Amino acid sequence: MRWPTSIAELSAVQAELASASPDPWQAPNRGLDVGGVFVCFGRGGSGPGARGDDGWGGAAVVRRGRTTASATVRGVAGGPYRSGYLALRDGPLLELSAQALGPTPELILVNATGRDHPRRAGLALHLGAVLGIPTVGVTHRPLLAGGDWPDSSNREATAPLRLGSEVVGYWVRTRADCRPLAVHAAWRTSPETAREMVLSVATNNRTPEPLREARRLARTARSSS
Repeated sequence: MRWPTSIAELSAVQAELASASPDPWQAPNRGLDVGGVFVCFGRGGSGPGARGDDGWGGAAVVRRGRTTASATVRGVAGGPYRSGYLALRDGPLLELSAQALGPTPELILVNATGRDHPRRAGLALHLGAVLGIPTVGVTHRPLLAGGDWPDSSNREATAPLRLGSEVVGYWVRTRADCRPLAVHAAWRTSPETAREMVLSVATNNRTPEPLREARRLARTARSSS
């Protein structure tokens, strides 16, 4: 599957992905190789950016709390930022980042939404379909879904995020007395699986470790350029 290059083309792909029915993924009862991917772009300028902006991608794999693989790549933005069409800007560079890893992770955390999307197929879901790897979205806030925050004093408290009557993810409290993360069902993962996977790789930091390390790698690569 290639990445779309226009809004019309991406909308059609998103509709196709939303109606797909891949086999649900179930986490095995053992330690997992959980990956994280993150991209960032050059500082400066104004507005949402443009196609061709310099970009840096980071990827990491964590197993039982230890980083076992990491990679950085450099590329360009596929387009400007547009809400609901993030795949145009970030998709190709995220794919390159994941492919740069030596071992293939069994699950990947992505800084993007999944089912919480106007066409029920955000970038986290789209990337998983391209890579053929189960994915979970992790963002600071939902895109369209809503729901009350979980108990602030409980580090592992969760609460559902609903789009209409459908549960599409969960608020997940990875640190007590800290804003929860929005965790999204994406490619081959249910909201409940997404929630459990994020909790399984959460440490003392708010961001789950694979995604935190990928973000650090991408930003360090940008600073060094």
